Amino acid sequence: MGTRVSYPIEIKMKAIEMRLAGVPVKEVLEQLNIKNHTQLKVWMKWYREGEHQRLQQPVGKQYSFGKGPEYDTEEARLQAEIRFLKQQIEVLKKYKALERKWLDKHS
Repeated sequence: MGTRVSYPIEIKMKAIEMRLAGVPVKEVLEQLNIKNHTQLKVWMKWYREGEHQRLQQPVGKQYSFGKGPEYDTEEARLQAEIRFLKQQIEVLKKYKALERKWLDKHS
């Protein structure tokens, strides 16, 4: 039985961004040192289904539906939420740029 690896939210979001940009799975795994392609598929599924709080959960800490990790203070929770929303905006900007590029190429 293997050792569980916990990836930080930044790695998960970077992997999602790369896949949305069309980078092959094998290349994403190699560049970000992710051990299993199934893990990437799960993150993509969570992202597509809007279960973004699950991306912040550490290994073995699967929270009840709609609940996320506990924070020491309200400020810490808000900072985490701001960081996550900024990452989402960046992903959407990149997606929009790729979409524009694709439309220009195929118009």
